[in-house]
Amino acid sequence: MTAQPLAAGGDARQRLPLTSLRAFEAAARLGSMTAAADELFVTHGAISRHVHLLEDQFGVPLLVRLPRSVAPTPEGAALAGQLTEAFRLMREAVARLAPGPLTLSCSATIMMKWLIPRLSEFKRANPSVEIRLNMSHGEVDFIQDQISLAIRTSMNRPPQDVVIEPLQHEQIGPVCHPEYLARIGISSIASLARARILETATRTYAWKEWVALMNCEDIGLTPHERYEHFYLVIEAAVSQLGVALVPRYLVEKELESGQLVAPFGFIQSPYTLNLWIAPHERLRDDVRQLARWIRERME
Repeated sequence: MTAQPLAAGGDARQRLPLTSLRAFEAAARLGSMTAAADELFVTHGAISRHVHLLEDQFGVPLLVRLPRSVAPTPEGAALAGQLTEAFRLMREAVARLAPGPLTLSCSATIMMKWLIPRLSEFKRANPSVEIRLNMSHGEVDFIQDQISLAIRTSMNRPPQDVVIEPLQHEQIGPVCHPEYLARIGISSIASLARARILETATRTYAWKEWVALMNCEDIGLTPHERYEHFYLVIEAAVSQLGVALVPRYLVEKELESGQLVAPFGFIQSPYTLNLWIAPHERLRDDVRQLARWIRERME
């Protein structure tokens, strides 16, 4: 049987205008044509034209134009959700076919205080493995950002289908310079009220959680200074500016050298530190080597 050619004009649903669909998906997902234009490196007008083309082609409105944003119609929301998944699968298929460099993502503090001081050991043992570092601490798009592995706390929501390997239960406790400890006279948890309490912007609730875990909410600790990252608050504590509440694995070096002391030790926090592995890269030899090394060192 000879296949019949598609008649001129054909069924609009048999033609996939991928560029227009990509523009619409980005606008619906981001709620903004301007944001979609920025993501796709085109103009606002180009996004608008592509969406109009789809609406004309399919005969239904897909987006509601609001003064400063857009919102999908019911038909648009159904289409956008399936397109988002379809484009994710396409990116994943391409990534499997042509994997990028081995990239590890972690926060600036983990990178500075834990990873980089140990990285030469991994490189000596695995000289052929090249690692690219990505400094971030929030959600991860493994495909778009070309991330192979990420170190995250359980406070972060993992992406769909990610491979999660627990590294350790986080232990947290107050630390300060030994001279500051002696000068302020910190001998009990209640005496912390005399100290300058330092906190981080990334975990402003940490002190409240700690006093609750220690069953001493009545001492009423109020942070005096806030630092953007843990590595800054650690440096502030080393510089005798106050008492910082930090995870133990970030200050092992300072504790061993005597730059910091932990007058009340460390207590297990509600969080775990996890290794996330991109599902499409979990079988790569270099990914497995790095994941195994991180697990062993964290233990």
